[in-house]
Amino acid sequence: MPNRLAHETSPYLLQHADNPVDWRPWSDEAFEEARNRGVPVLLSVGYSSCHWCHVMAHESFEDAETADYLNAHFVSVKVDREERPDVDAVYMEAVQAATGQGGWPMTVFLTPDAEPFYFGTYFPPRPRPGMPSFRQVLEGVRAAWADRRDEVRDVAGKIVQDLAGRTGIALGSGAPQPPGAEDLAAGLMGLTREFDAVRGGFGGAPKFPPSMALEFLLRHHARTGAEGALQMVQATCEAMARGGIYDQLGGGFARYAVDAEWIVPHFEKMLYDNALLCRVYAHLWRATGSDLARRVALETADFLVREMRTEQGGFASALDADSDDGTGRHVEGAYYVWTPEQLREVLGEADAEQAAAYFGVTEEGTFEKGSSVLQLPDGARPADAARLASVRERLLAARERRERPGRDDKIVAAWNGLAIAALAETGAYFDRPDLVEAATEAADLLVRLHMDNGGRLARTSLGGAVGAHAGVLEDYADVAEGFLALSAVSGEGVWVDFAGLLLDTVLHHFAAEDGTLYDTADDAEALIRRPQDPTDNAVPSGWTAAAGALLSYAAISGSGRHREAAERALGVVRALAARVPRFIGWGLAVAEARLDGPREVAVVGPDGDPATRALHRAALLGTAPGAVIAVGAPGSDEVPLLEGRVLLEGRPAAYVCRHFTCDAPTADVAALTARLGG
Repeated sequence: MPNRLAHETSPYLLQHADNPVDWRPWSDEAFEEARNRGVPVLLSVGYSSCHWCHVMAHESFEDAETADYLNAHFVSVKVDREERPDVDAVYMEAVQAATGQGGWPMTVFLTPDAEPFYFGTYFPPRPRPGMPSFRQVLEGVRAAWADRRDEVRDVAGKIVQDLAGRTGIALGSGAPQPPGAEDLAAGLMGLTREFDAVRGGFGGAPKFPPSMALEFLLRHHARTGAEGALQMVQATCEAMARGGIYDQLGGGFARYAVDAEWIVPHFEKMLYDNALLCRVYAHLWRATGSDLARRVALETADFLVREMRTEQGGFASALDADSDDGTGRHVEGAYYVWTPEQLREVLGEADAEQAAAYFGVTEEGTFEKGSSVLQLPDGARPADAARLASVRERLLAARERRERPGRDDKIVAAWNGLAIAALAETGAYFDRPDLVEAATEAADLLVRLHMDNGGRLARTSLGGAVGAHAGVLEDYADVAEGFLALSAVSGEGVWVDFAGLLLDTVLHHFAAEDGTLYDTADDAEALIRRPQDPTDNAVPSGWTAAAGALLSYAAISGSGRHREAAERALGVVRALAARVPRFIGWGLAVAEARLDGPREVAVVGPDGDPATRALHRAALLGTAPGAVIAVGAPGSDEVPLLEGRVLLEGRPAAYVCRHFTCDAPTADVAALTARLGG
């Protein structure tokens, strides 16, 4: 019989609906049940495409004996971290404080008052050196709860007090000050010290795609001309594009590389990674004209539309790392890796030999059991481009016949906001109206399904059904960012209006008087701590994303209130720029936009006029950091930035301004390009 997760909208929770464990979703009822029974709570947090979550589920949660023990002595609560990032953040902070590390699956034992007292991540079914079995953990926790309950409660209370005392980043006395040029230079130096000059990227293994740091470096180069900043972006983007972390057949990036050379990925593909990287490669092309950057941006955009788009017009959260290897076993990477024999079966002897050399497929393999992850080793060059295109097509068609990895169809508002921005800009740069249309349909879905008339967002939906959980700060910020990018491309001012509505909610419900921002609204469910994290990790933090959206909206609307809020929020970047630049990359990128203005570009002219289109395109291709763009007919007041703009001697014109102080208008595309650094 299905357990209590059967009616949830999270694919991750639904994956556990048939477990013999009597799982409950996070709810007041679950903790009330624990109080009534006098038992502790097992909190298990994961997500749909998490490899080790699936492993622990198969080893322990599908095991009848383990389930019987759990059901008898605990109330078991399962949480999708992508659906409830607030719950995940609060307890992950406790796990990291107690153990010095974290990860998923996250396993936390709580009192019936939701106070944590024992922590871990993955536990195996049998003991390993230095690691107890899951059953041993359960028995130990049960014994402690039965024999030393007052001591356990005392420990839990002290942990909660410690968490409550963590007030976040100290922004100094007085009004927080946004970073200046010297702070951004310090951020650049910090990244330079951590840069891997041989293999690209920052730090060692495992190596994650540093999307937000790359965006900062591109903007820093645009503002200052620093060649070293651009070189780090070029080297990293080329290394990732040539590595196994990039899908050489179907496009799109895996979550991270387990090695320092980008060869072997952790094969799950996340919407947020691909949206952020698509935009980075598009911006790199804009700055340099790189053919590689153009190819990767378009292939990644096409991957998003082809493999991640849902029937409702939004974008799914993730593709799993695991799939059936053809023998009935679910194996990580099975869908993506190749052996020389598999190449020969698909391509024949001659083409297989060329493909093996080009993609780095060897008898020894670069992955497991002699299989290889496709990559483009240094020096790999096609002998015949047409022949290589045929090889790619045949390999991709053969791969399509394999069992595909599972897809988490949950639509997360924040990540769809990131995808909207990436697809809108990529479509505009490369004359792909289909990509802009896909971005528009996703934006329509968010307004229609996720957003209410008061500017409040639901975080998730599935199959057209809205999830029960409120949006968090990153949802409001990233969706506003996507809407503003879409307006700049499409010229539709309604997206600016929607962005303003969301950002007003941010100021009213998420912002504190001192300029700090909370991850949850002031009327959200109260947890043991109100989460607040300004650091950028896999995605921009809600804090820095909000700073960026507030700054852009202020520039396009003229709102001093929104600009002041953005500058207060950027105070945290000043505190972290020199210390941890890798983990405040988006904040640094936003600070670059602030130092540059950001520039405000108004293009006025008849809709469809070739001269209007040429000026609009020049504005979009300008590299001025974070420039905001509005386009419309003369006399339009749909967007404040367009108000009072007139034609120049009867011709379409562009106005370039800072803080609504403008240079003389120009009708010349080359002059506009020069003003915007394009």
